[in-house]
Amino acid sequence: MSTCTKWVTQAVITCKNWSSKTSYECTQWADEGSNQCSQWADEGSDQCTSWEECHWYTPWNCIAGFFCRAWYWVAKWVCKAWYWVAKWVCKAFAWVVEKVCVLFGWIFQLVCVAWDTLRCALLNFWHWLESLFGRGGDRKPPAVDHVFVLMLENRSFDHMLGFSNLTGVDIQGNPVTADGVALNVNTNPDPTTSTDVSVAFPADFQLSGIDKGPGHEFENVVTQLCGGGVTYTAGAAYPPITNLGFIADYVDDGASQPTRIMNCFTRDQLPIMNKLAEEFAVCDRWFSSLPGPTFPNRFFAMAATSGGLDGSPSDLETVIATGFEGYRFENGNIFDQLDQYCLPWRIYRGDDFPAAFLLSGMNLNELQGRLTGIDDFESELNDAGFDKKFVWIEPRYGADEFDITGPGDFTCGNSMHPLDDVTRGEKLIKRVYEAIRNSPHWEKSLLIVTFDEHGGFYDHVTPTAAVPPGDTFTQDYIQHQFRFDVYGVRVPTLVISPLIPKGVIDKTEYDHSSILATVERLFGMGNLTERDKAAKDLRPLLSLATARTDAPATLPPVAVNPNPLDCEDDDDETGVILRTKLAEMKRAQAGGIYRDRKVRESPVDHSQIGFLQIALLRVLQDAEYPDRQQWIEDYRKIRNKLDAAIFMKEAKLKLRYGADVKKEARLERERQKPALRQGRRM
Repeated sequence: MSTCTKWVTQAVITCKNWSSKTSYECTQWADEGSNQCSQWADEGSDQCTSWEECHWYTPWNCIAGFFCRAWYWVAKWVCKAWYWVAKWVCKAFAWVVEKVCVLFGWIFQLVCVAWDTLRCALLNFWHWLESLFGRGGDRKPPAVDHVFVLMLENRSFDHMLGFSNLTGVDIQGNPVTADGVALNVNTNPDPTTSTDVSVAFPADFQLSGIDKGPGHEFENVVTQLCGGGVTYTAGAAYPPITNLGFIADYVDDGASQPTRIMNCFTRDQLPIMNKLAEEFAVCDRWFSSLPGPTFPNRFFAMAATSGGLDGSPSDLETVIATGFEGYRFENGNIFDQLDQYCLPWRIYRGDDFPAAFLLSGMNLNELQGRLTGIDDFESELNDAGFDKKFVWIEPRYGADEFDITGPGDFTCGNSMHPLDDVTRGEKLIKRVYEAIRNSPHWEKSLLIVTFDEHGGFYDHVTPTAAVPPGDTFTQDYIQHQFRFDVYGVRVPTLVISPLIPKGVIDKTEYDHSSILATVERLFGMGNLTERDKAAKDLRPLLSLATARTDAPATLPPVAVNPNPLDCEDDDDETGVILRTKLAEMKRAQAGGIYRDRKVRESPVDHSQIGFLQIALLRVLQDAEYPDRQQWIEDYRKIRNKLDAAIFMKEAKLKLRYGADVKKEARLERERQKPALRQGRRM
């Protein structure tokens, strides 16, 4: 969708919102005027009755009273009729304006589509000419037609693959071993005992029920990388990195068993990831893009910048300040760039609130059908005409991220969040790989499986210097004035394609912007920022002239968790479970007793504010006035975890089942108005 098409779509939405608001205001004004007519007529009629006396010696009083009441009765209905007519004239005007606006939008849409078609045809023709004559005739068609990215949550390289003892060859074919902690003597001081703690195995399949997840906000990572007591001075150089503060930070977070931060998974615990590492390529120098949390790192993977955001979104008002369009960056994002180069793309969301939805323009993209549920992934991929060049896959972050315990509970998803069972994430990796492997597009596909950041888990490799993105930052996004000149902690990354030799261990230094560099250079696009311009790409891994035929069509079963989470699916045809939980929370919000008092008293976690922003953006897509204003008002009233949980559950009811609780509540209030007015009169 070009900039022109997006502008037209936004203009039409604006027209419809104006029409909806105007029509509602017409009705409200007419209803209030009609009620005033009735009230005025009733008061006048009462006055007529009060001075009327029908005696034989005063017959004119009786006659005058009758005509007086008759006049007020007629005047009342003339008055009400005037308001009724005025209301429909007003509503008709709004309706006509909307239809004219939509008609012009439709016409301009056709012009935009025609222009895009012509522009893309000329661009493709130019590429064809380049393939024949350009660049000395050395331009070759890309070896890959489809790039898939699955970004999971919060795990470090050592934590996931440190005890896998992976061996293979580097991209030059030399025998190498993956740099994991099992091959290095590394320790981390325990501030509670003043002793060193070595890495160990096995790791816990999930931390829920044991401890809360390790911290990974900007301040947490400073402690983890630089040591206890070290702080970051705004705008200054990053402190010296020692990788010796992981346990100290977990102790500060109140963990009951802080040494768990040093535990690593065995090969048997993660059979899917290890099998893919053996069959294709694993990158043991892939760093998160900055030493911080989820959202800025995911932004770097989609835009090669975070626009200055160096921590989790911390202000609910930020998304309102963007005009409800999401986070904007000076040069846009990879999806905007693909549009400009006429390259189709798709986002498959496994969650009601995908992180990608925070990007500017995603509300319009979803209305255009470019974001769809993960359940459509296999069927669309099996279509021989599947033409998407770039596919972004979002996991499910939790069965109910805002459940009884309020924000922060990411259990029962498949994102591999520390509070969740990693075997659920392994199932997702297996599903995505097997769908691509058994599709008609396997031979020209590239799948990247990576993690947004380390989630607070230990890794022994020191992050190195990074190239700042160099774009203009948005002041509202900045929290710590970080220079973006240092990478974050190393994360595990698998690169999968039949064009990759078996068992490659790539020691090239990458970060998330390498995803963008790969897509840009495969398909002949320019860079977004200085970060992806300088980034190494994955093309050297695609070294085979022909696709391998020995790649497994199916992967082994996932490991068996001896203590699995009790995950009951809360999806049902009518949303009864969600409504039941919502009713309980609303009773507590009104002053009742809630299961967990801390939920009602605690402020919203920073890690959840981004998801609240996504929820608001999604529900506003098709919300009409005044329900739209009610969503915004309730969003602004969020003060604690209970408020947040209620808002998210209402959003889920709307998105999953089409049940708009704001509209339902408004209609119920309007139904009660006549009875309330009657009661006031009595």
